[in-house]
Amino acid sequence: MKLLPLSLVLVATLAACSEPAQRFAVPAITSTDSVSIAYRSVEVSDIVLPTYASLEEIFVETPDGALTSSSSLLWADDPTRAATLELTRSLAAITGARVASEPWPFDSYADVRVEVRVEEFIASQRGEFRLSGQYFVATFDGAGRDRAVPFRLSVPLVPEAGPAAIAAARAAVMAELAEDIARNGLR
Repeated sequence: MKLLPLSLVLVATLAACSEPAQRFAVPAITSTDSVSIAYRSVEVSDIVLPTYASLEEIFVETPDGALTSSSSLLWADDPTRAATLELTRSLAAITGARVASEPWPFDSYADVRVEVRVEEFIASQRGEFRLSGQYFVATFDGAGRDRAVPFRLSVPLVPEAGPAAIAAARAAVMAELAEDIARNGLR
């Protein structure tokens, strides 16, 4: 009879006793706003998230600034993919343009590419979901209308909010980012 190392037995025991993970989807927000932009088609590059935000665990900032998570509370989709699709969907809804995430799926090239680099993407126990970073708009027409725009957005969040409320706040702040990009980056 072969004996298993004690550490392997402990890990297996703890895994068997732990709660199953719960996954939370970010709800789709349909904007009623309409923003005219200078382009017919927009390509959205994969959003670049900070390491903690690109993991599937839902992180929360404590009052002392620490970022904590639980392995039993997870996003339903890969955060980078989901955030990119949220932004793509919102931009298409408010602009009426043909908007798609990379790789561009159409025969003709997009008129413009949007790239978003996020510095902060966090639910805070201080009562807000914060999103900050910079977005870049690169045109392909050679007219020199490229832009680099910093952003700092937040939406209210109940300090002791659960994962579903955090997901709803995340959807709201991503919709605000889409509106900011349409109004200030794609004009």
